[in-house]
Amino acid sequence: MTSVSLTAVVDYLNAYLRLDEFSDYPGALNGLQVQNSGQVTSLVVAVDASQQTIDQVVEESPEGTLLIVHHGLFWDGNRPITGRRYARLKALLDHDVALYAAHLPLDAHPEVGNNAVLAKMLGILDPAPFDEHHGMPFGASGHLIMSRALLVERLRELLGGSVHLIAGGPETTTRVGIITGGAGSRIEQAAAAGLDTFITGEGAHHTTFDALECGVNVIYAGHYATETVGVKALGEHLAAQFGLGWEFHDHPTGL
Repeated sequence: MTSVSLTAVVDYLNAYLRLDEFSDYPGALNGLQVQNSGQVTSLVVAVDASQQTIDQVVEESPEGTLLIVHHGLFWDGNRPITGRRYARLKALLDHDVALYAAHLPLDAHPEVGNNAVLAKMLGILDPAPFDEHHGMPFGASGHLIMSRALLVERLRELLGGSVHLIAGGPETTTRVGIITGGAGSRIEQAAAAGLDTFITGEGAHHTTFDALECGVNVIYAGHYATETVGVKALGEHLAAQFGLGWEFHDHPTGL
Protein backbone atom coordinates (compact mmCIF):
# COMPACT_ATOMS: atom_id res chain seq x y z
CA MET A 1 0.00 0.00 0.00
CA THR A 2 1.32 3.42 -0.99
CA SER A 3 1.89 5.82 1.89
CA VAL A 4 3.12 9.39 2.16
CA SER A 5 4.46 11.34 5.11
CA LEU A 6 1.71 13.21 6.94
CA THR A 7 4.10 16.13 7.40
CA ALA A 8 4.67 16.35 3.63
CA VAL A 9 0.95 16.41 2.88
CA VAL A 10 0.18 18.96 5.59
CA ASP A 11 3.04 21.25 4.57
CA TYR A 12 1.80 21.13 0.98
CA LEU A 13 -1.80 21.86 1.99
CA ASN A 14 -0.79 24.76 4.23
CA ALA A 15 1.14 26.40 1.41
CA TYR A 16 -1.31 25.57 -1.40
CA LEU A 17 -4.32 26.89 0.54
CA ARG A 18 -2.34 29.91 1.88
CA LEU A 19 -3.51 29.25 5.43
CA ASP A 20 -1.37 31.97 6.99
CA GLU A 21 -3.00 34.69 4.88
CA PHE A 22 -6.55 34.25 6.18
CA SER A 23 -8.28 35.60 9.26
CA ASP A 24 -11.02 33.08 10.02
CA TYR A 25 -13.58 32.37 12.73
CA PRO A 26 -11.85 31.16 15.93
CA GLY A 27 -13.63 27.80 15.80
CA ALA A 28 -12.40 27.09 12.28
CA LEU A 29 -8.89 26.23 13.54
CA ASN A 30 -7.62 25.73 10.01
CA GLY A 31 -4.91 23.17 9.40
CA LEU A 32 -4.07 19.84 11.00
CA GLN A 33 -6.50 19.31 13.88
CA VAL A 34 -5.67 15.68 14.73
CA GLN A 35 -2.43 13.98 13.80
CA ASN A 36 -1.86 10.26 13.34
CA SER A 37 1.22 8.07 13.61
CA GLY A 38 2.85 9.88 10.70
CA GLN A 39 1.87 8.19 7.42
CA VAL A 40 -1.04 8.82 5.05
CA THR A 41 -2.38 5.79 3.21
CA SER A 42 -5.54 7.25 1.65
CA LEU A 43 -7.62 10.43 1.47
CA VAL A 44 -11.24 11.04 2.38
CA VAL A 45 -12.89 14.42 1.92
CA ALA A 46 -16.16 15.57 3.47
CA VAL A 47 -17.92 18.81 4.38
CA ASP A 48 -18.17 18.21 8.13
CA ALA A 49 -16.17 16.42 10.81
CA SER A 50 -19.37 14.88 12.16
CA GLN A 51 -19.60 11.59 13.99
CA GLN A 52 -21.33 10.14 10.91
CA THR A 53 -18.39 11.11 8.70
CA ILE A 54 -15.81 9.78 11.14
CA ASP A 55 -17.69 6.49 11.65
CA GLN A 56 -17.83 5.90 7.91
CA VAL A 57 -14.08 6.52 7.60
CA VAL A 58 -13.39 4.07 10.44
CA GLU A 59 -15.67 1.45 8.89
CA GLU A 60 -14.62 1.75 5.24
CA SER A 61 -11.10 3.25 5.04
CA PRO A 62 -7.71 1.89 6.05
CA GLU A 63 -5.78 3.02 9.08
CA GLY A 64 -3.63 6.01 8.22
CA THR A 65 -6.37 7.78 6.29
CA LEU A 66 -6.26 11.58 6.16
CA LEU A 67 -9.76 13.06 6.51
CA ILE A 68 -10.01 16.56 5.02
CA VAL A 69 -13.09 18.63 5.90
CA HIS A 70 -14.44 22.14 5.45
CA HIS A 71 -15.94 22.37 8.95
CA GLY A 72 -13.66 20.90 11.59
CA LEU A 73 -14.06 19.62 15.13
CA PHE A 74 -14.00 22.87 17.08
CA TRP A 75 -16.88 25.06 15.88
CA ASP A 76 -18.38 24.93 19.37
CA GLY A 77 -15.32 26.57 20.91
CA ASN A 78 -12.90 25.60 23.64
CA ARG A 79 -14.69 22.77 25.43
CA PRO A 80 -13.66 19.75 27.52
CA ILE A 81 -12.91 16.48 25.75
CA THR A 82 -16.07 14.79 26.98
CA GLY A 83 -19.28 13.52 25.41
CA ARG A 84 -19.55 14.07 21.68
CA ARG A 85 -16.07 15.58 21.34
CA TYR A 86 -14.51 12.62 23.16
CA ALA A 87 -16.39 10.16 20.92
CA ARG A 88 -15.15 11.82 17.75
CA LEU A 89 -11.55 12.08 18.89
CA LYS A 90 -11.44 8.53 20.25
CA ALA A 91 -12.70 7.12 16.96
CA LEU A 92 -10.08 9.05 15.00
CA LEU A 93 -7.20 8.12 17.29
CA ASP A 94 -8.17 4.46 17.63
CA HIS A 95 -8.12 4.07 13.84
CA ASP A 96 -5.02 6.24 13.28
CA VAL A 97 -7.00 8.75 11.20
CA ALA A 98 -5.60 12.27 10.82
CA LEU A 99 -7.96 15.23 10.41
CA TYR A 100 -7.30 18.44 8.47
CA ALA A 101 -9.75 21.36 8.22
CA ALA A 102 -9.85 24.24 5.73
CA HIS A 103 -12.68 26.79 6.01
CA LEU A 104 -12.28 30.24 4.42
CA PRO A 105 -8.98 29.32 2.72
CA LEU A 106 -10.89 26.61 0.83
CA ASP A 107 -13.83 28.90 0.05
CA ALA A 108 -11.54 31.49 -1.51
CA HIS A 109 -8.98 29.36 -3.37
CA PRO A 110 -8.87 30.29 -7.08
CA GLU A 111 -8.45 26.68 -8.28
CA VAL A 112 -10.15 24.32 -5.82
CA GLY A 113 -12.19 26.81 -3.79
CA ASN A 114 -15.93 26.38 -3.36
CA ASN A 115 -16.69 29.73 -4.98
CA ALA A 116 -14.44 29.36 -8.02
CA VAL A 117 -15.31 25.70 -8.66
CA LEU A 118 -19.06 26.29 -8.56
CA ALA A 119 -18.70 29.34 -10.80
CA LYS A 120 -16.82 27.32 -13.41
CA MET A 121 -19.36 24.47 -13.17
CA LEU A 122 -22.06 27.00 -14.09
CA GLY A 123 -20.08 28.27 -17.06
CA ILE A 124 -18.58 31.48 -15.67
CA LEU A 125 -15.22 31.93 -17.38
CA ASP A 126 -12.32 33.34 -15.33
CA PRO A 127 -14.39 34.12 -12.21
CA ALA A 128 -13.11 37.05 -10.15
CA PRO A 129 -13.70 38.08 -6.52
CA PHE A 130 -16.30 40.79 -5.91
CA ASP A 131 -16.27 41.01 -2.10
CA GLU A 132 -13.69 40.86 0.67
CA HIS A 133 -13.23 39.33 4.10
CA HIS A 134 -10.80 41.04 6.47
CA GLY A 135 -9.00 42.57 3.51
CA MET A 136 -8.80 39.35 1.47
CA PRO A 137 -10.58 39.16 -1.92
CA PHE A 138 -13.59 36.88 -1.66
CA GLY A 139 -16.38 35.41 -3.77
CA ALA A 140 -16.42 34.52 -7.46
CA SER A 141 -18.26 36.43 -10.17
CA GLY A 142 -18.47 36.90 -13.90
CA HIS A 143 -20.72 37.10 -16.94
CA LEU A 144 -23.42 34.46 -17.28
CA ILE A 145 -26.32 35.09 -19.63
CA MET A 146 -29.08 32.68 -18.71
CA SER A 147 -32.71 32.80 -17.61
CA ARG A 148 -32.89 32.76 -13.84
CA ALA A 149 -35.31 29.82 -14.06
CA LEU A 150 -32.77 27.82 -16.04
CA LEU A 151 -30.03 28.80 -13.57
CA VAL A 152 -32.12 27.42 -10.71
CA GLU A 153 -32.62 24.16 -12.61
CA ARG A 154 -28.91 23.96 -13.39
CA LEU A 155 -28.06 24.33 -9.70
CA ARG A 156 -30.53 21.56 -8.86
CA GLU A 157 -28.87 19.30 -11.42
CA LEU A 158 -25.34 20.06 -10.20
CA LEU A 159 -25.91 20.06 -6.45
CA GLY A 160 -29.19 18.25 -5.80
CA GLY A 161 -31.48 19.18 -2.96
CA SER A 162 -33.67 22.21 -2.57
CA VAL A 163 -32.93 25.46 -4.43
CA HIS A 164 -34.87 28.61 -3.49
CA LEU A 165 -35.10 31.71 -5.70
CA ILE A 166 -35.86 35.21 -4.44
CA ALA A 167 -36.73 36.95 -7.72
CA GLY A 168 -35.47 40.44 -6.99
CA GLY A 169 -33.60 41.03 -10.23
CA PRO A 170 -34.05 40.57 -13.98
CA GLU A 171 -35.47 37.41 -15.53
CA THR A 172 -32.28 37.00 -17.57
CA THR A 173 -29.00 37.09 -15.65
CA THR A 174 -25.91 38.84 -16.96
CA ARG A 175 -23.52 39.21 -14.01
CA VAL A 176 -23.63 36.46 -11.41
CA GLY A 177 -21.70 36.15 -8.15
CA ILE A 178 -21.22 33.30 -5.72
CA ILE A 179 -20.28 32.99 -2.06
CA THR A 180 -21.02 29.46 -0.89
CA GLY A 181 -22.30 28.57 2.56
CA GLY A 182 -24.15 31.04 4.76
CA ALA A 183 -23.56 34.36 3.00
CA GLY A 184 -27.09 35.75 2.88
CA SER A 185 -25.81 38.84 4.67
CA ARG A 186 -23.74 39.86 1.60
CA ILE A 187 -26.63 40.80 -0.70
CA GLU A 188 -25.96 44.55 -0.48
CA GLN A 189 -22.29 43.93 -1.31
CA ALA A 190 -23.33 41.85 -4.33
CA ALA A 191 -25.58 44.65 -5.55
CA ALA A 192 -22.85 47.25 -4.98
CA ALA A 193 -20.50 45.14 -7.11
CA GLY A 194 -22.94 45.39 -10.02
CA LEU A 195 -24.27 41.83 -9.85
CA ASP A 196 -27.85 41.12 -10.85
CA THR A 197 -27.82 37.59 -9.37
CA PHE A 198 -26.21 36.27 -6.20
CA ILE A 199 -25.88 32.58 -5.34
CA THR A 200 -25.16 31.38 -1.82
CA GLY A 201 -26.21 28.56 0.48
CA GLU A 202 -28.64 30.11 2.93
CA GLY A 203 -29.78 33.33 4.57
CA ALA A 204 -32.10 34.79 7.17
CA HIS A 205 -35.79 35.62 6.71
CA HIS A 206 -35.21 39.34 6.18
CA THR A 207 -32.91 38.70 3.22
CA THR A 208 -36.02 38.33 1.07
CA PHE A 209 -36.55 42.08 1.42
CA ASP A 210 -32.84 42.78 1.01
CA ALA A 211 -32.96 41.04 -2.38
CA LEU A 212 -36.16 42.73 -3.54
CA GLU A 213 -35.09 46.20 -2.44
CA CYS A 214 -31.56 45.85 -3.86
CA GLY A 215 -32.87 44.58 -7.19
CA VAL A 216 -30.89 41.34 -7.07
CA ASN A 217 -31.93 37.77 -7.74
CA VAL A 218 -30.83 35.69 -4.76
CA ILE A 219 -30.60 31.93 -5.06
CA TYR A 220 -30.22 29.79 -1.94
CA ALA A 221 -28.84 26.44 -3.08
CA GLY A 222 -28.11 24.95 0.35
CA HIS A 223 -25.26 25.56 2.78
CA TYR A 224 -24.12 21.95 2.66
CA ALA A 225 -24.67 21.42 -1.05
CA THR A 226 -22.74 24.49 -2.18
CA GLU A 227 -19.77 23.46 -0.06
CA THR A 228 -19.37 19.93 -1.42
CA VAL A 229 -17.62 21.12 -4.57
CA GLY A 230 -14.44 22.47 -2.97
CA VAL A 231 -13.52 19.42 -0.90
CA LYS A 232 -14.07 17.22 -3.98
CA ALA A 233 -11.78 19.40 -6.09
CA LEU A 234 -9.16 19.45 -3.33
CA GLY A 235 -9.33 15.67 -2.93
CA GLU A 236 -8.80 15.14 -6.65
CA HIS A 237 -5.91 17.63 -6.71
CA LEU A 238 -4.19 16.15 -3.68
CA ALA A 239 -4.59 12.57 -4.90
CA ALA A 240 -2.88 13.48 -8.17
CA GLN A 241 -0.13 15.34 -6.33
CA PHE A 242 0.76 12.44 -4.02
CA GLY A 243 -0.43 9.36 -5.89
CA LEU A 244 -3.05 8.41 -3.28
CA GLY A 245 -6.60 7.17 -3.64
CA TRP A 246 -9.43 9.44 -2.51
CA GLU A 247 -13.15 9.32 -1.76
CA PHE A 248 -15.90 11.82 -0.99
CA HIS A 249 -18.18 10.96 1.93
CA ASP A 250 -21.61 12.51 1.54
CA HIS A 251 -23.65 13.35 4.66
CA PRO A 252 -26.20 15.98 3.56
CA THR A 253 -27.93 18.05 6.20
CA GLY A 254 -30.78 19.28 4.04
CA LEU A 255 -29.80 22.85 4.93
